[in-house]
Amino acid sequence: MSTRLVVDPVTRIEGHLRIEAQMQGNAIAQAYSSGTMVRGIEIILRGRDPRDAWAFAQRICGVCTLVHGIASVRAVENALGYKIPPNAQLIRNLMIAAQYVHDHVMHFYHLHALDWVDVISALKADPKATAALAASISTYPRSSPGYFADVAKKLKTFVDEGQLGIFANGYWGHPGYKLPPEANLLAVAHYLDALEWQRDVVQIHTIFGGKNPHPNFVVGGVPCPIDPNSDSAINMEQLARVSDVITRMEDFVNQAYLPDTLAIAGFYKDWATVGEGTGNFLTCGDYPTGDTDDVASFLVPRGVILDRDLTKIHPLDLDADDQIQEFVDHSWYRYGGGKKIGLHPFKGETELHYTGPNPPYEQLNVGAEYSWLKSPRWRGRPMEVGPLARVLMLYATGNAQARELVGMTLKTLDLPPTALFSTLGRTAARTLETKIYLDFMRGWFRQLVANIKAGDLATHNEAKWEPETWPARTRGVGFMEAPRGALGHWLTIEDGRIANYQAVVPTTWNAGPRDAQGQPGPYEAALKGQTLAVPDQPLEILRTLHSFDPCIACAVHMVGEDGRETLRIKVS
Repeated sequence: MSTRLVVDPVTRIEGHLRIEAQMQGNAIAQAYSSGTMVRGIEIILRGRDPRDAWAFAQRICGVCTLVHGIASVRAVENALGYKIPPNAQLIRNLMIAAQYVHDHVMHFYHLHALDWVDVISALKADPKATAALAASISTYPRSSPGYFADVAKKLKTFVDEGQLGIFANGYWGHPGYKLPPEANLLAVAHYLDALEWQRDVVQIHTIFGGKNPHPNFVVGGVPCPIDPNSDSAINMEQLARVSDVITRMEDFVNQAYLPDTLAIAGFYKDWATVGEGTGNFLTCGDYPTGDTDDVASFLVPRGVILDRDLTKIHPLDLDADDQIQEFVDHSWYRYGGGKKIGLHPFKGETELHYTGPNPPYEQLNVGAEYSWLKSPRWRGRPMEVGPLARVLMLYATGNAQARELVGMTLKTLDLPPTALFSTLGRTAARTLETKIYLDFMRGWFRQLVANIKAGDLATHNEAKWEPETWPARTRGVGFMEAPRGALGHWLTIEDGRIANYQAVVPTTWNAGPRDAQGQPGPYEAALKGQTLAVPDQPLEILRTLHSFDPCIACAVHMVGEDGRETLRIKVS
């Protein structure tokens, strides 16, 4: 019998996501992904000074605290041919990488781990056996029997009070949980440790950007001057703090995050064949060591992989009209040229056209419009973006560390290369790329210190730069490999003001609805065919969706016609 299973809201993500699964028995025959808030940031930016755009665009999301700011300033710099000094590039790379490490660790422990870790089961663990397990997989210092006994005591207090608090939204006792109690207690302990650890990591943003979340940026470089003899600039004392924070990041990733991922994955190797998306992957590239426009200098290459074929990388042109296009056939928007056309972001339109039911409603009209997300496509094909896309691109282009880490992971888990294209592969890729970027952070930091010692203190392009010197009309694209995937901001400037602004964000690529040809997006494709052990506890849906790390806030926003917020929720 065919029934419709609704998961709304999907929890432990940023923003509002609804999944409707057409069930045949306990199997998902078709899945439909709906962003349930209207997107409006592009409308807000029209008519503004492009130099201020980053401050608005950065508020698209409160989790990826800097990525939209980076993409926005890069778009303006691209439009105006504005170069930035080497020190500014290094500082931006350090801030971007710090965002990755922070975001990926937080996602693993606080958003995704509860899909694999049965918190209640941890109460049955023997602290001594847990300590022995911890010692067998890493040298993490907090691994004594007494430490795990204290964690178990804290957890028991939560359970006895009937309020799991930070451990809410899990299906405890679900037959899909496979970890022994000791592994569950180990993961819960590191969950709590990661909450403490993250306070240190954000210091890199506060040192270079003044605050976190939403550090400051400036078109033409970074806003932090360097002066070894000044207390109000980046000096050697602050650089020493940055070095210390990187060390603490290295310790936790190497001693907890990486071994925990491998240990937990070992119990869930059946998920190496579940949750493949479209088989197509896209990266816009990032971490330039030369000019931002010098694609050859990127650590993460730019390109497209089709049909899981890692032997051929297709070139990606962010400016070409016939490559990236957004479709709205199943979205609550309309284009002046009709619903069936695709528009490149430079020609993009953001005109709201809601035709759906008034909430609350039983189900979506999936034959028509059913999402506030558009449907991005590359040459008409749906693409997955994110950690898996980046690791595959690094691997396919011969990055030695990526090849070593992927090989080590597959060997440790005794899995074939095809395991990469799965829910488990996606989760493992996030951990592996964290290790890669963290190792590069040390090198970028050393290069920054060497530049300063050599007398290069420049962090901003000081050339004359006023609107009267700009072309009457120009356009630019700013790219960014955000933690969740390829991000692009396209803007057109006319007479010194923003005439059009379009952001195509990672979760739009991954969570978008079907297009005019009926092709599902990566979320929808990854859920199709999965079997639910307990349909009213859709743990399997959460596992696959969380492996993408959804951020619907980046893809949709809620505003009224006058730009004011329409809803405020107060939690008492």
